Amino acid sequence: MGRLFLVIMMLFTGTTTSQLPEFAQQYRQRLGGAIDALQEVMADFQRDAEAFGLSVESAIERLQSTPDEFAQKRGATMAETRLRLDRLEQQQAELQSSGPFARLGVFLSSLDRDLAQATAEDYEPAVPVTTEGLASAGLGGLFGLLIGRMLLGIGRLGRRRPKPAG
Repeated sequence: MGRLFLVIMMLFTGTTTSQLPEFAQQYRQRLGGAIDALQEVMADFQRDAEAFGLSVESAIERLQSTPDEFAQKRGATMAETRLRLDRLEQQQAELQSSGPFARLGVFLSSLDRDLAQATAEDYEPAVPVTTEGLASAGLGGLFGLLIGRMLLGIGRLGRRRPKPAG
C-alpha cells in the first residue's frame, strides 16, 4: 500500500511540476502580446503629445497638473501604462537572454500578476517534451517521493504500539 501511495504522489507532483515550463511558455506569448498592445497605446499618446509640441513626460505632467479630474486620471493612467510597459519589456529581455532553466527563475521572480492570471484562465496543459519540462517532471516526481516517504513515516509513527513489558 505504501509503494502505491508513493507512486501516486510521484505521478501527481511530477505531472504538476512538468506543466510549469508550458505555463511559462504560454505566459511569454501573452507577454509579447501585452507589450505590443502597450507599445501601440504609448505610440498613439506620443503622437498626440508631439502634435502639441510636448514630450511624453511633459504631456503626462500637464494632464496630472490640470484641475480637470478626468484629465488627472488620464495622466495617472498613462504614467502607469508607461511604467508597466517598461517593466514588461525588461522581463521579456531577461527571458530572451536566459537559458531554459534560468528562464523559469526569471519567470517566477518577475511575474506580472495580471498577465499570469489571464494566462491561467486560458491555460491548456501540454505534454512536456523539452529538456526543462522533463527535468521539471523529474524534480516534481522526486519531490513527491520525498513528501510521500515523509507522510508514510509519520503514519507509521502513529501506528506503533508499545511492546509489552516482560
